[in-house]
Amino acid sequence: MDIESYIQSMLVSNPLRESTIRAMIEALQLPKWSRGLDAGCGIGLQCLLLVKEVGLTGHITGLDVSAEMLDRGREIVKEAGLSERISFQEGDVTNLPFDNNVFDWVWSADCVGYGPWEPLPLLKELARVVKPGGIVAIAAWSSEKLLPGYPRLEARLGATSAGIAPFIQGKKPELHFLRALGWFRELGLKEPRAKVFADSFHAPLSDEIRNALVALFDMRWPDVSTELSSDDLVEFQRLCLPDSILNLPDYYALFTYTMFWGKTAD
Repeated sequence: MDIESYIQSMLVSNPLRESTIRAMIEALQLPKWSRGLDAGCGIGLQCLLLVKEVGLTGHITGLDVSAEMLDRGREIVKEAGLSERISFQEGDVTNLPFDNNVFDWVWSADCVGYGPWEPLPLLKELARVVKPGGIVAIAAWSSEKLLPGYPRLEARLGATSAGIAPFIQGKKPELHFLRALGWFRELGLKEPRAKVFADSFHAPLSDEIRNALVALFDMRWPDVSTELSSDDLVEFQRLCLPDSILNLPDYYALFTYTMFWGKTAD
């Protein structure tokens, strides 16, 4: 998927996760008037939610390695009238372009700990730029049930390379995202916590949610054709159409995000 298509998929699928992301951010109880970093911000959709939590004089810096993502993020923020309170910087989460102890807190969703990189150095880099006693939070998509009535097919999809990703087959168990409490403790972060946040959708679906689910199917299970049997592939392609399973009067889908957070040492 090219970058423009991926950006479009992020925009279309955002209504599915927005309320869940908002609930996670609210649970952090970010200090009013604080300055925070969204590491791996993509097109800045979560910056819009973060800035609401920090008051009128708070500030959010969004960082991403993709200039194309950041350009779109600047457009979105400008349209929202928030350019004075949200800024963007191109950079890599493995080597943040900031001094030590710059931010009051740092947030990273579907990025740090969720990709193929070693998580401990990334989490340590996040903690480096946070002031003493500040919050370090990472969150990621952790499960889904999107094809009700087809548990075997969904299990097979989950076992494909795309379905397992970004948990990478062969990765050591202690490096799996759901083992992140151990990373926080190993780095000496205080009061490490974990919580699951869930959301669900059911028929009748609005056009917005229907389109979001179709985009999510493509994002969650891309390029699975070589790893499914011919019968499973036909069924998968049939189900994941706008006018297929999403038209069922009893359609129901759920998914979860998991957030881990702690505080830097005083």
